[in-house]
Amino acid sequence: MKREVNVQAAANKFLAQMSGNLGAYMEACVKCGLCATACHFYEVSQDPKHTPAYKLFPMARAYKRSKPPMSWFGGAPKITEADLRHWEELIFDSCTMCGRCTQVCPMGIDISSIVAASRQAFAAAGLGPEDLRMAAENVRDRGSPLGVTPSVLEDRIEWLEDEEEIEIPIDKASADVLLTVSSIELMKYPDSVVAMAKLLNHAGVNWTLSSKGYEATNFGFLSGKSDIAKLSIERVVAAAEAVQAKTVVIPECGHAFGVMRWAGANILGRPLPFEVVHITEFLAGLKREGRLKLKTLSKSVTYHDPCQISRRGGAADAARYLLEGFATDFREMYPTHNHNWCCGGGGGVQAMKRATNLRHQVFRIKMNQVEDTGAGSLISACANCRLTMDESKEHWKWDKGLDSLVELLAENLDDTTQH
Repeated sequence: MKREVNVQAAANKFLAQMSGNLGAYMEACVKCGLCATACHFYEVSQDPKHTPAYKLFPMARAYKRSKPPMSWFGGAPKITEADLRHWEELIFDSCTMCGRCTQVCPMGIDISSIVAASRQAFAAAGLGPEDLRMAAENVRDRGSPLGVTPSVLEDRIEWLEDEEEIEIPIDKASADVLLTVSSIELMKYPDSVVAMAKLLNHAGVNWTLSSKGYEATNFGFLSGKSDIAKLSIERVVAAAEAVQAKTVVIPECGHAFGVMRWAGANILGRPLPFEVVHITEFLAGLKREGRLKLKTLSKSVTYHDPCQISRRGGAADAARYLLEGFATDFREMYPTHNHNWCCGGGGGVQAMKRATNLRHQVFRIKMNQVEDTGAGSLISACANCRLTMDESKEHWKWDKGLDSLVELLAENLDDTTQH
């Protein structure tokens, strides 16, 4: 059944976001098309509609209609329902908000921020992928996009403790570090949760999970539901404040890191009362302090930089520092670091069933990158990237390994030096 579309609500939302840098971006685009060369969706489709700058058009139309000289003559053409339905696939299904286009834009336009703002307008109109909307509502109503309620969390942690014979503290009265998790890890990759616990326990960290604020992912942000985005931030902040945590550690999840680290305070409306670090940054700090002792990994590996951790997050060097001296046969792919190609599933695209085929096509870029290195396994530090790549690996029957950096580190701990 087709949902009712409130076109005026979308137009109002577009205009409400036009102050500051977004308005400047509308003026700055020179329509050169260079951004197309950096977009993984354009790379595989060669379709002009996948040119990143094309995603500016819905907001640009609302903007131009409201300002001189267009406003003197009735403004630019109105946004119609047909326009919104046409652009919905471009704003949601074929943009991971990876930021690679901004690197080549001669005007430095942050198209990712425009897409994020545009998604809010589409959500206000009642548009957006159904599965992404449902994931956001699950966060609001049940605590996480995959329905991991506090009781499910506690049951999973108890099971992992018994199964792995490891202590995973939850709801301690106080702790220096609040560790968050993602639903993907809890339900699909539970070994990642165990790995983080092993590493933190090995280093003697005073840490805890919290049943009051545990979900790192923010599907409110990804779906354009600003109220749910704020609720997700509030839960983690309240949990951290309750245990007086100095640091909140984000697990292997790129967008969770980006939203909390760089947008969290703005969404919350006040400064965050703690430091936000990605798990690779935190582990790199432990290694520098001599608290993380590792054996060596001999198999040949290469590293995929998750966009929101490396390019948009500033933490590309942390993973490489962890690999240094640990992975004795490490091979960089090209392009790499902040210029690496996206996995194709970020920005909520992985959760959209209708975008599956396009994601699989994008993964061929990653397959070719890995093949060129000759490495036997691809490592990443993002569960969303991992899930995206696992599904595409199965689709293409690709024979290379896919590994979590955190899990590899935990599997190769030198327990003879445990704190």
